[in-house]
Amino acid sequence: MRKLLVYLKDYKKESVLGPLFKLLEASFELFVPLVIARIVDTGIDGGDYGYVWRMGGVLFLLAAIGLVCSVTAQYFAAKAATGFATSLRHSLFSHIQSLSFTEMDKLGTAAMITRMTSDINQVQSGVNLVLRLFLRSPFIVFGAMIMAFTIDVKAAFIFVVTIPLLSIVVFGIMLISIPLYKKVQAGLDRVLGRTRENLTGVRVIRAFNREDEEQEAFTRENQGLTRMQMFVGRFSACMNPVTYIIVNAATVVLIWTGAVRVDNGILTQGQVIALVNYMSQILVELVKLANLIITVTKAFACADRIAGVLELKSSLQETPAVSAVESGNAKDSGQSRPYIQYRHVNFSYKGAGADALTDIDFMVEKGQTVGIIGGTGSGKTSLVHLLPRFYDVSEGEVLIDGEDVRKYPLERLRAKIGIVMQKSVLFHGTVRDNLRWGIVEDTVSEDMAEQTDQTKEDARMWEALEIAQAKEFVEKKEGGLDFVIEQGGKNLSGGQRQRMTIARAVVRKPEILILDDSASALDFATDAALRKAIKNASEDMTVFIVSQRAASIMYADKILVLDDGKIAGQGTHEELLAGCEVYQEIYYSQFEKEG
Repeated sequence: MRKLLVYLKDYKKESVLGPLFKLLEASFELFVPLVIARIVDTGIDGGDYGYVWRMGGVLFLLAAIGLVCSVTAQYFAAKAATGFATSLRHSLFSHIQSLSFTEMDKLGTAAMITRMTSDINQVQSGVNLVLRLFLRSPFIVFGAMIMAFTIDVKAAFIFVVTIPLLSIVVFGIMLISIPLYKKVQAGLDRVLGRTRENLTGVRVIRAFNREDEEQEAFTRENQGLTRMQMFVGRFSACMNPVTYIIVNAATVVLIWTGAVRVDNGILTQGQVIALVNYMSQILVELVKLANLIITVTKAFACADRIAGVLELKSSLQETPAVSAVESGNAKDSGQSRPYIQYRHVNFSYKGAGADALTDIDFMVEKGQTVGIIGGTGSGKTSLVHLLPRFYDVSEGEVLIDGEDVRKYPLERLRAKIGIVMQKSVLFHGTVRDNLRWGIVEDTVSEDMAEQTDQTKEDARMWEALEIAQAKEFVEKKEGGLDFVIEQGGKNLSGGQRQRMTIARAVVRKPEILILDDSASALDFATDAALRKAIKNASEDMTVFIVSQRAASIMYADKILVLDDGKIAGQGTHEELLAGCEVYQEIYYSQFEKEG
């Protein structure tokens, strides 16, 4: 939790004023029993009802001042807590965006959503309550004890014994509860993961008629979380009855002692009432403190989980030095070299038992089209994900224009590359908004001569849509570029979503275009038209086509055949058909063997 307090730095004033006004309210509250004692001893006992009314006015004034202080404290505490949560949420989201795919795989989507939502909300509640009650409750407890000493020393020793006993109970339960609440939050992660999986795959679940099985699985997870929460809840619930028993026992002893001392003429009735009121104040404040500690315990558990994400460092580290690519030294060397080169690359996913790629070695010239084909799990996607540094190689090098991709600034590297992932992901917004994701600012300024003319931008978008074979269906949509796409592109067909993601990649006019099995939902004619349009769009653009279809890659300048993470063959279609058994097997499984 201490590591997160840095996000309160912009709310120092509120963090001080909130507790300060709460202490002022508590100070006025401590005077109430003394006023009541005066009313009993002087007003009621002496029959001076004018005095009673005057002291009643004092009580009303104390209550009014306390109310103003309380509302003011609540305002400052709420402002600081919400501001803290806002800053923390921005920082956490920004940090998650900076993590590599390796860390994303490790954390999991459900866990990251939990950190961003319920965990931060819990910490926000904890900060709010701490600013309001963390100082007030102990101040009332010890203030009541001190005020009791001003009334009667012997009776005040009952407070001296009671308060440590209560502290042992409260803090003992807190220390035991903290690790238990961490387990509860971990259980919540599992339930959220199950929920997200079911909601995402609801169509598949219904298609296979597995609703009952999934409901049973969810019920098991949910009941496990419920049992854990009930166990922690029962344990935490012991705090209130135990504190009530101790305080009420102390009250009985106090009344007994007070009655004896009143009978002996040492104390007045009003003073005994004041002592009992102070004991009642201690009871109320300790109940508040107990509830505060429960909330703070949850907040600490959540804060540790958030801090764990913030402390997670990305495995992709940028080289701060200016690379040869930027300085131009590489280009001045006069040496002829391939545009893209994989040098004996090995790669394995974190925690995996075996390499996903082994000894990958090939070269690609600028402007070439490279087809990548292989069986499921052969490493096709892993291979192309090394180019934009979604992952780093375990061994070897991946070079672009003679420079290791690890020496490129990530922003500069990824500005060179347009990629279409296997899964078509579109965002809620217009067609125009989705295509703007692909436009790199510096290319806009170069291509448009630093103009922000909407017409030129639209022309560029229509050109990309035409290349992606999406222009026809976008024109038919109401609004054209202003047609609103629902979240995930649910109001588009599978083929339309794929063509939109291709247009988003093409619109940036990248030096390298990666199509990762992005035409699986397209018919053969559209697929062929797409490949022809991409080829004609730019002769300098290097294209990687990952596909299961031999027809999609057979006209590529170079074809890489992968088998179990290794290159089983590379060359043109004719060369591979003549000499690569793996390619022959794939090709003839899709086309009838001649002769």
